[in-house]
Amino acid sequence: MEVLEESIYDHPKYYDLVFGADIAAETQFILDCADNFLTRKPKLFFEPACGTGRLMASLNRKGHATCGLDLNEKAVKFCNQRLKRGGFKPTAIVADMCDFSPADFRSALGKAKTSKAEGPACVAFNTINSFRHVNSEAAARGHLRSMASMVRRGGIYLLGVHLTPTKVPPSETESWSARRGNLAINTHMWTINRDKKKRMERFGIRFDVHTPSRSFRINDELHLRSYTPAQMNRLIAADDQWECLATYDFAYDMDDRITVDASTEDVVYVLQNKG
Repeated sequence: MEVLEESIYDHPKYYDLVFGADIAAETQFILDCADNFLTRKPKLFFEPACGTGRLMASLNRKGHATCGLDLNEKAVKFCNQRLKRGGFKPTAIVADMCDFSPADFRSALGKAKTSKAEGPACVAFNTINSFRHVNSEAAARGHLRSMASMVRRGGIYLLGVHLTPTKVPPSETESWSARRGNLAINTHMWTINRDKKKRMERFGIRFDVHTPSRSFRINDELHLRSYTPAQMNRLIAADDQWECLATYDFAYDMDDRITVDASTEDVVYVLQNKG
């Protein structure tokens, strides 16, 4: 099999298929959180690390205004093309999720935002562990400060994180498959190394891509900052900007809140901007 040693993020078409299985559940969870934790109807949904824009497009189709950012230019281009195909304004920009402000979106949202999305975002979401690409405590705090400038007072940020448990062995491998038409991708992810002192974890990930005319593999390595439950709690509390209202797992079941303890791995934190 032909092997490409390339970033999975530089292949948005394949990335979108691999991580697109939970779109309906994630979208409904985001909307349910808005209904349950906001005191008024949300006007603007915002996604840092929006990638291919699968959730932005899903929310747009349900009549909600969205905007997002990502560092990867190919992903942002893919996202904006998807939005335009759906008849929506291309509102994703290339920016650093640890250092941005609402002013960065003036060009993307334009004056049209006054009719549907006036002011800062009401709901922000980052549901599939992208936050762990932020590789230092200073950068992570910068992210939460930037988010506080983007999300209005009383608004919420749904932050999904794969924690490192301290009382049970962490998961080491994961495999899954996805198909769309004649395109099929088998994905495998495994742990290479965990450095507890530096709080960095290295993971291998590969996409085995199969089309009617070609089969090939994309090999990549991810470097993710680790968080125990206690470390995550300290980060959230650090600048006294965010309050955790509830926690859920990646099943996205609004009727099933979880209690985060030393054995917990997958968590979605519902954070409220205290203003």
